[in-house]
Amino acid sequence: MTKTTRTAATAGTTAKTTALGSVLGTRALNRATLDRQLLLRRSPLSAKAAVEHLLGLQAQNVKPPYYALAARLDGFTPQALSQLMADREVVRIVTMRSTIHTHTADDALTLRPLVQAARDRELGTFRNGLTGVDLDRLAAISRELVEAEPRTMKQLRQALLAEWPDADPFALSVAARCRLPLVQVTPRGLWGRSGQVALTTAEHWLGRPAEPAPAPDATVLRYLAAFGPASVKDMQTWAGLTRLREAFERLRPQLMTFRDENGVELFDLPDAPRPDVDTPAPPRFLPEFDNLLLSHADRSRVVPADLKGRTWQGNQAYCTLLVDGFLAGIWRQEGEILTIEPFGKLTRTQRDEVVQEAERMLTVMAGSSSYDIRFGAISG
Repeated sequence: MTKTTRTAATAGTTAKTTALGSVLGTRALNRATLDRQLLLRRSPLSAKAAVEHLLGLQAQNVKPPYYALAARLDGFTPQALSQLMADREVVRIVTMRSTIHTHTADDALTLRPLVQAARDRELGTFRNGLTGVDLDRLAAISRELVEAEPRTMKQLRQALLAEWPDADPFALSVAARCRLPLVQVTPRGLWGRSGQVALTTAEHWLGRPAEPAPAPDATVLRYLAAFGPASVKDMQTWAGLTRLREAFERLRPQLMTFRDENGVELFDLPDAPRPDVDTPAPPRFLPEFDNLLLSHADRSRVVPADLKGRTWQGNQAYCTLLVDGFLAGIWRQEGEILTIEPFGKLTRTQRDEVVQEAERMLTVMAGSSSYDIRFGAISG
């Protein structure tokens, strides 16, 4: 990733200086974040290196991590990520925000302990369904069961109900997921394969113990490298954690600080890229739940205020289209038909660039040269 470091003294339109310090406007934050997210230009990184750099990929469904890397990497093929998963170099596991992420094996064994406090808080919301349940014993029984052989949530729930028949079944399964680092075993998650969700512990699947819960400082630096410049609240939103201010304060001497247009303090790595606001940002097709849209408390650096909430309808999350670096539409692929719904009028040049990017994405992900690309409304 090419680095274009710009300070307040040299950034021109990228930053302006006030009594509170250098101010980064929305476009400056947009371009910096896109660069960190490998979305200004496709990166030559390997799939594994990209998953590590991005601190994992949202993976509530099977396909989004593949589409996320197709938008970011030069020469990516779905088989590259699928082989990593088959070789247990990456795994699917619940981590940040209590959602499933695709992580490298190393990160699965370190980031999960880091966010364990959030999983403990989550478990507290189910306490009424866990009256009389010894959670340490539940964790021990669950570990023995899933390490003997991978179990579905239904199988695990039924086994736990035999021990605590008066407990709420769903709460029992949530307790197992919160107390243990459970990974989804393959073939679940492999490209072009199907399989129900079966679980075992990360330690058992990867053949090595989890690391002790680390201090958050190193992860703060990695977060800024992938999502910065960012506020304390931004990282707390990404991680689903609280009380990260102390880590930022410890790191303050080695960080740069800015303000956004609302006066919120932003932290950043001194040598991180902060491109000019006029740096071109090509169209990109992102999957539903892409990290770019979920990892800041203030999402205005990517989502214009008038489009807030447009990527959701009820429980349906749509795949998203970026034009000039900002959310500009949604899309859906059904077989060889790709439907694109822009939220506003595209110029002829933008429309041609969107079609070109769509053709590239479809070629990479489907391997066919025959597609029907349509502009129209998407509903349901």
